[in-house]
Amino acid sequence: MSDFESILLRDLPDLAATGALAAELAALAQPGDVILLDGPFGAGKTALARAFLRAATDDPALEVPSPSFTLVQSYDTSRGRVHHFDLWRLDGPAALTELGWDEARADIVLAEWPERLGALRPPEALELRLRPLGGDARQARLSGWPDRLASLRRGGVS
Repeated sequence: MSDFESILLRDLPDLAATGALAAELAALAQPGDVILLDGPFGAGKTALARAFLRAATDDPALEVPSPSFTLVQSYDTSRGRVHHFDLWRLDGPAALTELGWDEARADIVLAEWPERLGALRPPEALELRLRPLGGDARQARLSGWPDRLASLRRGGVS
């Protein structure tokens, strides 16, 4: 598969579209996967993570607080355990050991601010870069998971 085929651009005109993409990703995620959520403040990283977790738990009312201060929140889902890391306040990759990064890698990981991972950034991760377009609209650029991105390109997961 070419590099072009392992990149997908998706316009997300509103929060419902962001939620739909998150639900598609939740259906594709497997233990051992890392999804890197990248983008500036206000791009929708936490909104996408919330929608992912609500879809993975099949609980649309699930309370999903931002892990900005706790740095990591963990959830039991039908896809396995999911760990939501917010690395914004992290001093560097060395602090990840204290947060249980190595243990979490056996499960599904959502990581906001992935540039803070340094050398611990998994090369096989799915990178999801969000670019705000105004209001709740954004564009998602997904790269990685070439075998699974094909199902997103076809319009979804069954």
